[in-house]
Amino acid sequence: MINASFLSSNISTFSALGIPSSSNANFRAAKMELTLTRPDDWHLHLRDGDLLAAVAPYSAKHFRRAIIMPNLRPPVSTTAAAVAYRESIMKAVPNGSDFNPLMTLYLTDKMDPDEIKLARESGVVHAVKLYPAGATTNSQDGVTDLFGKCLPALQEMAELNMPLLVHGEVTDHNVDIFDREKVFIETVLRPLIQRLPQLKIVMEHITTADAVNFIESRREGTIAATVTPQHLILNRNSIFQGGLQPHNYCLPVLKREIHRQAIVSAVTSGSKRYFLGTDSAPHERRRKESSCGCAGIFNAPVALSLYAKVFEEAGALDKLEAFTSFNGPDFYGLPRNTTKLKLTKQPWKVPEHLAFSFGEIVPMFAGETLDWQPCY
Repeated sequence: MINASFLSSNISTFSALGIPSSSNANFRAAKMELTLTRPDDWHLHLRDGDLLAAVAPYSAKHFRRAIIMPNLRPPVSTTAAAVAYRESIMKAVPNGSDFNPLMTLYLTDKMDPDEIKLARESGVVHAVKLYPAGATTNSQDGVTDLFGKCLPALQEMAELNMPLLVHGEVTDHNVDIFDREKVFIETVLRPLIQRLPQLKIVMEHITTADAVNFIESRREGTIAATVTPQHLILNRNSIFQGGLQPHNYCLPVLKREIHRQAIVSAVTSGSKRYFLGTDSAPHERRRKESSCGCAGIFNAPVALSLYAKVFEEAGALDKLEAFTSFNGPDFYGLPRNTTKLKLTKQPWKVPEHLAFSFGEIVPMFAGETLDWQPCY
Protein backbone atom coordinates (compact mmCIF):
# COMPACT_ATOMS: atom_id res chain seq x y z
CA MET A 1 0.00 0.00 0.00
CA ILE A 2 1.33 3.43 -0.96
CA ASN A 3 0.66 5.93 1.81
CA ALA A 4 -1.05 9.28 1.42
CA SER A 5 2.13 11.32 1.79
CA PHE A 6 3.69 9.49 -1.15
CA LEU A 7 0.51 10.00 -3.11
CA SER A 8 0.54 13.73 -2.46
CA SER A 9 4.24 14.24 -3.11
CA ASN A 10 4.77 12.57 -6.47
CA ILE A 11 1.86 11.65 -8.71
CA SER A 12 4.22 11.21 -11.66
CA THR A 13 5.78 8.14 -9.98
CA PHE A 14 2.52 6.26 -10.52
CA SER A 15 3.17 5.66 -14.19
CA ALA A 16 6.49 3.98 -13.48
CA LEU A 17 4.79 1.71 -10.95
CA GLY A 18 1.93 0.83 -13.25
CA ILE A 19 -0.58 2.56 -10.99
CA PRO A 20 -3.18 4.90 -12.59
CA SER A 21 -2.34 8.55 -11.98
CA SER A 22 -6.00 9.42 -11.39
CA SER A 23 -7.62 8.83 -8.01
CA ASN A 24 -7.54 5.17 -6.92
CA ALA A 25 -10.15 3.40 -4.79
CA ASN A 26 -7.46 2.49 -2.25
CA PHE A 27 -6.83 6.18 -1.52
CA ARG A 28 -10.33 7.64 -1.42
CA ALA A 29 -10.02 8.38 2.28
CA ALA A 30 -6.75 10.23 1.82
CA LYS A 31 -6.53 13.88 0.87
CA MET A 32 -5.05 13.87 -2.60
CA GLU A 33 -2.56 16.64 -3.38
CA LEU A 34 -0.59 17.76 -6.39
CA THR A 35 2.45 19.99 -6.19
CA LEU A 36 3.12 21.84 -9.44
CA THR A 37 5.74 24.28 -10.59
CA ARG A 38 3.94 27.64 -10.57
CA PRO A 39 1.85 27.81 -13.76
CA ASP A 40 1.75 30.58 -16.35
CA ASP A 41 -1.22 31.75 -18.41
CA TRP A 42 -0.22 32.15 -22.05
CA HIS A 43 -3.45 33.84 -23.16
CA LEU A 44 -5.19 36.33 -20.87
CA HIS A 45 -7.54 39.30 -21.20
CA LEU A 46 -7.32 41.77 -18.32
CA ARG A 47 -9.26 44.65 -19.94
CA ASP A 48 -8.66 48.11 -18.46
CA GLY A 49 -10.15 50.61 -16.02
CA ASP A 50 -12.46 49.28 -13.30
CA LEU A 51 -12.65 45.86 -14.94
CA LEU A 52 -8.86 45.51 -14.86
CA ALA A 53 -8.76 46.40 -11.17
CA ALA A 54 -11.49 43.82 -10.48
CA VAL A 55 -10.08 40.81 -12.30
CA ALA A 56 -6.27 41.16 -12.21
CA PRO A 57 -5.94 39.82 -8.64
CA TYR A 58 -7.54 36.49 -9.65
CA SER A 59 -4.89 35.81 -12.31
CA ALA A 60 -2.07 37.16 -10.16
CA LYS A 61 -3.05 34.73 -7.40
CA HIS A 62 -2.79 31.59 -9.54
CA PHE A 63 -0.23 32.41 -12.23
CA ARG A 64 3.34 33.68 -12.15
CA ARG A 65 3.28 35.15 -15.66
CA ALA A 66 0.69 35.80 -18.34
CA ILE A 67 0.68 36.81 -21.99
CA ILE A 68 -1.63 39.83 -22.03
CA MET A 69 -3.92 40.31 -25.02
CA PRO A 70 -3.81 43.79 -26.61
CA ASN A 71 -7.42 44.20 -27.83
CA LEU A 72 -8.30 47.33 -25.88
CA ARG A 73 -9.91 50.48 -27.25
CA PRO A 74 -7.72 51.86 -28.73
CA PRO A 75 -5.65 48.73 -29.37
CA VAL A 76 -2.18 48.31 -27.90
CA SER A 77 -0.29 48.63 -31.17
CA THR A 78 2.93 50.36 -30.07
CA THR A 79 5.65 49.51 -27.59
CA ALA A 80 4.97 52.74 -25.71
CA ALA A 81 1.31 51.75 -25.31
CA ALA A 82 2.33 48.27 -24.14
CA VAL A 83 4.67 49.73 -21.50
CA ALA A 84 1.90 52.05 -20.27
CA TYR A 85 -0.61 49.20 -20.15
CA ARG A 86 1.82 47.07 -18.18
CA GLU A 87 2.16 49.84 -15.63
CA SER A 88 -1.63 49.93 -15.24
CA ILE A 89 -1.69 46.17 -14.70
CA MET A 90 1.00 46.32 -12.03
CA LYS A 91 -1.02 48.92 -10.14
CA ALA A 92 -4.02 46.57 -10.22
CA VAL A 93 -2.34 43.49 -8.76
CA PRO A 94 -2.08 43.10 -4.97
CA ASN A 95 0.92 44.52 -3.15
CA GLY A 96 3.69 41.96 -2.85
CA SER A 97 2.53 39.94 -5.84
CA ASP A 98 5.25 38.51 -8.08
CA PHE A 99 2.92 38.45 -11.10
CA ASN A 100 4.70 39.37 -14.34
CA PRO A 101 2.56 40.50 -17.29
CA LEU A 102 4.17 39.70 -20.65
CA MET A 103 2.91 42.22 -23.16
CA THR A 104 1.87 41.85 -26.81
CA LEU A 105 1.25 44.21 -29.69
CA TYR A 106 -1.92 44.29 -31.78
CA LEU A 107 -1.01 43.68 -35.42
CA THR A 108 -2.57 46.18 -37.82
CA ASP A 109 -2.22 46.87 -41.53
CA LYS A 110 -0.10 49.90 -40.56
CA MET A 111 2.42 48.08 -38.36
CA ASP A 112 5.94 49.34 -39.09
CA PRO A 113 8.84 46.84 -38.98
CA ASP A 114 10.74 49.37 -36.86
CA GLU A 115 8.04 48.99 -34.20
CA ILE A 116 8.77 45.26 -34.14
CA LYS A 117 12.45 46.03 -33.52
CA LEU A 118 11.55 48.44 -30.74
CA ALA A 119 9.23 45.87 -29.17
CA ARG A 120 11.89 43.17 -29.20
CA GLU A 121 14.46 45.51 -27.66
CA SER A 122 12.05 46.61 -24.91
CA GLY A 123 12.17 43.34 -22.96
CA VAL A 124 8.50 44.00 -22.17
CA VAL A 125 6.80 42.91 -25.41
CA HIS A 126 7.03 39.18 -26.10
CA ALA A 127 4.74 38.60 -29.08
CA VAL A 128 2.39 40.15 -31.65
CA LYS A 129 -1.28 39.20 -31.91
CA LEU A 130 -3.13 38.70 -35.17
CA TYR A 131 -6.84 39.45 -35.04
CA PRO A 132 -8.61 39.16 -38.38
CA ALA A 133 -10.78 42.28 -38.53
CA GLY A 134 -14.14 41.55 -36.92
CA ALA A 135 -13.19 38.16 -35.46
CA THR A 136 -13.90 38.85 -31.77
CA THR A 137 -14.14 41.50 -29.04
CA ASN A 138 -12.47 44.79 -30.05
CA SER A 139 -11.11 43.38 -33.30
CA GLN A 140 -12.45 46.14 -35.53
CA ASP A 141 -8.89 47.42 -36.00
CA GLY A 142 -7.61 43.99 -36.97
CA VAL A 143 -5.81 42.81 -40.08
CA THR A 144 -7.40 43.07 -43.53
CA ASP A 145 -4.30 42.49 -45.71
CA LEU A 146 -2.01 39.93 -44.08
CA PHE A 147 0.08 39.04 -47.13
CA GLY A 148 0.33 42.61 -48.40
CA LYS A 149 0.44 45.46 -45.91
CA CYS A 150 1.45 43.24 -42.95
CA LEU A 151 4.19 41.29 -44.72
CA PRO A 152 7.14 43.60 -43.85
CA ALA A 153 6.25 43.43 -40.13
CA LEU A 154 5.88 39.65 -40.31
CA GLN A 155 9.25 39.32 -42.01
CA GLU A 156 10.85 41.38 -39.25
CA MET A 157 9.18 39.18 -36.63
CA ALA A 158 10.58 36.06 -38.29
CA GLU A 159 14.03 37.64 -38.38
CA LEU A 160 13.89 38.57 -34.67
CA ASN A 161 12.21 35.33 -33.52
CA MET A 162 9.17 37.24 -32.28
CA PRO A 163 6.16 34.87 -32.06
CA LEU A 164 2.95 35.60 -33.93
CA LEU A 165 -0.16 34.71 -31.92
CA VAL A 166 -3.14 34.04 -34.16
CA HIS A 167 -6.86 34.18 -33.53
CA GLY A 168 -7.43 31.41 -36.03
CA GLU A 169 -10.78 32.20 -37.62
CA VAL A 170 -11.81 33.67 -40.93
CA THR A 171 -14.46 36.37 -40.77
CA ASP A 172 -16.24 35.76 -44.07
CA HIS A 173 -19.93 35.71 -43.19
CA ASN A 174 -20.49 33.11 -45.91
CA VAL A 175 -18.42 30.63 -43.87
CA ASP A 176 -20.34 28.78 -41.15
CA ILE A 177 -19.20 29.95 -37.73
CA PHE A 178 -18.41 26.36 -36.73
CA ASP A 179 -16.07 25.97 -39.75
CA ARG A 180 -14.12 29.21 -39.45
CA GLU A 181 -11.09 27.68 -37.72
CA LYS A 182 -10.81 24.93 -40.31
CA VAL A 183 -11.05 27.41 -43.19
CA PHE A 184 -8.49 29.72 -41.53
CA ILE A 185 -5.98 26.88 -41.39
CA GLU A 186 -6.32 26.17 -45.09
CA THR A 187 -6.63 29.70 -46.46
CA VAL A 188 -4.45 31.74 -44.08
CA LEU A 189 -2.24 29.68 -41.80
CA ARG A 190 -0.93 27.13 -44.28
CA PRO A 191 -0.03 29.82 -46.88
CA LEU A 192 1.58 31.94 -44.15
CA ILE A 193 3.86 29.11 -43.07
CA GLN A 194 4.77 28.42 -46.68
CA ARG A 195 5.67 32.10 -47.14
CA LEU A 196 7.54 32.46 -43.83
CA PRO A 197 8.53 28.98 -42.61
CA GLN A 198 10.84 30.42 -39.92
CA LEU A 199 8.05 32.47 -38.28
CA LYS A 200 7.18 31.14 -34.83
CA ILE A 201 3.40 30.81 -34.42
CA VAL A 202 0.97 30.08 -31.59
CA MET A 203 -2.54 29.06 -32.58
CA GLU A 204 -4.54 30.55 -29.75
CA HIS A 205 -7.47 28.78 -28.07
CA ILE A 206 -7.78 25.91 -30.56
CA THR A 207 -11.22 24.33 -30.83
CA THR A 208 -11.13 21.60 -33.48
CA ALA A 209 -9.61 18.30 -34.47
CA ASP A 210 -8.52 20.12 -37.63
CA ALA A 211 -6.26 22.37 -35.55
CA VAL A 212 -4.84 19.39 -33.66
CA ASN A 213 -4.07 17.54 -36.90
CA PHE A 214 -2.41 20.60 -38.42
CA ILE A 215 -0.23 21.27 -35.38
CA GLU A 216 0.80 17.63 -35.17
CA SER A 217 1.82 17.73 -38.84
CA ARG A 218 4.34 20.54 -38.30
CA ARG A 219 7.86 20.35 -36.91
CA GLU A 220 7.87 20.63 -33.12
CA GLY A 221 8.98 24.03 -31.86
CA THR A 222 7.74 26.02 -34.86
CA ILE A 223 4.01 26.06 -34.12
CA ALA A 224 2.17 25.42 -30.87
CA ALA A 225 -1.25 26.03 -29.36
CA THR A 226 -2.89 27.32 -26.24
CA VAL A 227 -5.94 25.47 -24.95
CA THR A 228 -8.66 26.87 -22.70
CA PRO A 229 -10.59 25.09 -19.95
CA GLN A 230 -13.89 25.78 -21.71
CA HIS A 231 -12.83 24.08 -24.93
CA LEU A 232 -11.58 21.06 -22.95
CA ILE A 233 -14.75 20.67 -20.86
CA LEU A 234 -17.69 22.09 -22.81
CA ASN A 235 -19.12 21.41 -26.25
CA ARG A 236 -21.59 23.48 -28.23
CA ASN A 237 -24.57 21.89 -26.47
CA SER A 238 -23.49 23.84 -23.39
CA ILE A 239 -24.58 27.09 -25.06
CA PHE A 240 -28.18 25.92 -25.47
CA GLN A 241 -29.03 23.32 -22.82
CA GLY A 242 -31.84 24.53 -20.53
CA GLY A 243 -32.20 27.70 -22.58
CA LEU A 244 -29.64 30.08 -24.00
CA GLN A 245 -26.56 30.17 -21.73
CA PRO A 246 -24.79 33.51 -22.36
CA HIS A 247 -22.00 32.80 -19.89
CA ASN A 248 -20.91 29.81 -22.02
CA TYR A 249 -20.66 31.97 -25.14
CA CYS A 250 -17.12 32.68 -26.29
CA LEU A 251 -15.19 33.14 -29.49
CA PRO A 252 -14.04 30.92 -30.99
CA VAL A 253 -17.42 29.36 -30.28
CA LEU A 254 -17.62 25.93 -28.61
CA LYS A 255 -17.62 23.05 -31.09
CA ARG A 256 -18.96 19.50 -31.47
CA GLU A 257 -18.13 16.79 -28.93
CA ILE A 258 -15.82 15.01 -31.39
CA HIS A 259 -13.64 18.14 -31.49
CA ARG A 260 -13.60 18.46 -27.71
CA GLN A 261 -12.48 14.86 -27.41
CA ALA A 262 -9.71 15.38 -29.96
CA ILE A 263 -8.35 18.37 -28.03
CA VAL A 264 -8.48 16.49 -24.72
CA SER A 265 -6.56 13.58 -26.25
CA ALA A 266 -3.92 15.90 -27.66
CA VAL A 267 -3.42 17.92 -24.50
CA THR A 268 -3.30 14.94 -22.13
CA SER A 269 -0.96 12.95 -24.38
CA GLY A 270 2.10 14.68 -22.97
CA SER A 271 2.89 16.51 -26.22
CA LYS A 272 5.03 19.62 -25.83
CA ARG A 273 3.04 21.41 -28.53
CA TYR A 274 0.20 22.48 -26.19
CA PHE A 275 0.18 24.72 -23.16
CA LEU A 276 -2.14 26.51 -20.79
CA GLY A 277 -3.92 29.60 -22.05
CA THR A 278 -7.14 30.40 -20.24
CA ASP A 279 -8.48 33.06 -22.62
CA SER A 280 -10.15 34.38 -19.47
CA ALA A 281 -12.22 37.25 -20.88
CA PRO A 282 -14.40 39.07 -18.36
CA HIS A 283 -17.47 41.14 -19.14
CA GLU A 284 -19.87 42.80 -16.74
CA ARG A 285 -22.99 40.67 -16.23
CA ARG A 286 -25.32 43.11 -17.94
CA ARG A 287 -23.20 43.00 -21.08
CA LYS A 288 -23.34 39.20 -21.18
CA GLU A 289 -27.06 38.92 -20.41
CA SER A 290 -28.24 41.37 -23.04
CA SER A 291 -29.98 41.33 -26.42
CA CYS A 292 -26.52 41.22 -28.05
CA GLY A 293 -24.38 39.51 -25.44
CA CYS A 294 -20.59 39.81 -25.45
CA ALA A 295 -18.36 36.83 -26.20
CA GLY A 296 -16.02 35.79 -23.42
CA ILE A 297 -15.82 33.52 -20.37
CA PHE A 298 -14.29 34.65 -17.08
CA ASN A 299 -12.49 31.53 -15.89
CA ALA A 300 -9.48 32.90 -13.97
CA PRO A 301 -10.84 31.81 -10.55
CA VAL A 302 -11.51 28.21 -11.67
CA ALA A 303 -9.09 27.47 -14.51
CA LEU A 304 -6.55 25.41 -12.57
CA SER A 305 -9.32 23.40 -10.93
CA LEU A 306 -10.81 22.61 -14.33
CA TYR A 307 -7.52 21.68 -15.97
CA ALA A 308 -6.85 19.26 -13.09
CA LYS A 309 -10.32 17.78 -13.61
CA VAL A 310 -9.63 17.14 -17.30
CA PHE A 311 -6.25 15.51 -16.68
CA GLU A 312 -7.57 13.40 -13.82
CA GLU A 313 -10.49 12.10 -15.89
CA ALA A 314 -8.02 11.22 -18.66
CA GLY A 315 -5.77 9.34 -16.20
CA ALA A 316 -2.99 11.81 -16.98
CA LEU A 317 -2.33 13.79 -13.81
CA ASP A 318 1.35 12.98 -14.23
CA LYS A 319 1.33 15.09 -17.41
CA LEU A 320 -0.48 18.11 -15.95
CA GLU A 321 2.64 19.98 -14.78
CA ALA A 322 4.25 20.01 -18.22
CA PHE A 323 1.09 21.49 -19.72
CA THR A 324 0.62 24.13 -17.02
CA SER A 325 4.23 25.03 -16.29
CA PHE A 326 6.85 23.79 -18.77
CA ASN A 327 5.64 23.74 -22.37
CA GLY A 328 4.81 27.44 -22.54
CA PRO A 329 8.09 28.92 -21.30
CA ASP A 330 10.04 26.35 -23.31
CA PHE A 331 8.31 27.45 -26.53
CA TYR A 332 8.79 31.15 -25.77
CA GLY A 333 12.42 30.63 -24.79
CA LEU A 334 11.87 31.83 -21.22
CA PRO A 335 13.04 30.21 -17.98
CA ARG A 336 10.67 27.92 -16.14
CA ASN A 337 9.33 29.18 -12.83
CA THR A 338 11.00 27.95 -9.65
CA THR A 339 8.22 28.49 -7.11
CA LYS A 340 5.52 25.91 -6.44
CA LEU A 341 1.74 25.74 -6.16
CA LYS A 342 -0.30 23.00 -4.51
CA LEU A 343 -3.66 21.64 -5.66
CA THR A 344 -5.72 19.74 -3.11
CA LYS A 345 -8.62 17.46 -3.99
CA GLN A 346 -11.13 19.16 -1.74
CA PRO A 347 -14.63 20.11 -2.95
CA TRP A 348 -15.42 23.82 -3.08
CA LYS A 349 -18.29 25.82 -4.48
CA VAL A 350 -17.77 28.47 -7.14
CA PRO A 351 -19.52 31.76 -6.23
CA GLU A 352 -22.74 32.52 -8.11
CA HIS A 353 -21.27 35.90 -9.02
CA LEU A 354 -18.57 38.36 -8.01
CA ALA A 355 -19.78 41.81 -6.98
CA PHE A 356 -17.89 45.04 -7.69
CA SER A 357 -18.73 48.73 -7.55
CA PHE A 358 -19.56 48.79 -11.27
CA GLY A 359 -21.70 45.63 -11.25
CA GLU A 360 -21.26 41.84 -11.28
CA ILE A 361 -19.12 39.31 -13.11
CA VAL A 362 -20.30 35.72 -13.40
CA PRO A 363 -17.39 33.23 -13.34
CA MET A 364 -17.28 29.99 -15.29
CA PHE A 365 -19.14 27.14 -13.52
CA ALA A 366 -20.86 29.66 -11.24
CA GLY A 367 -22.66 27.96 -8.35
CA GLU A 368 -21.19 24.54 -9.12
CA THR A 369 -18.90 22.38 -6.99
CA LEU A 370 -15.39 21.61 -8.20
CA ASP A 371 -13.07 18.93 -6.85
CA TRP A 372 -9.63 20.54 -7.04
CA GLN A 373 -8.65 23.65 -5.13
CA PRO A 374 -5.39 25.64 -5.32
CA CYS A 375 -3.75 26.11 -1.92
CA TYR A 376 -1.24 28.78 -0.86
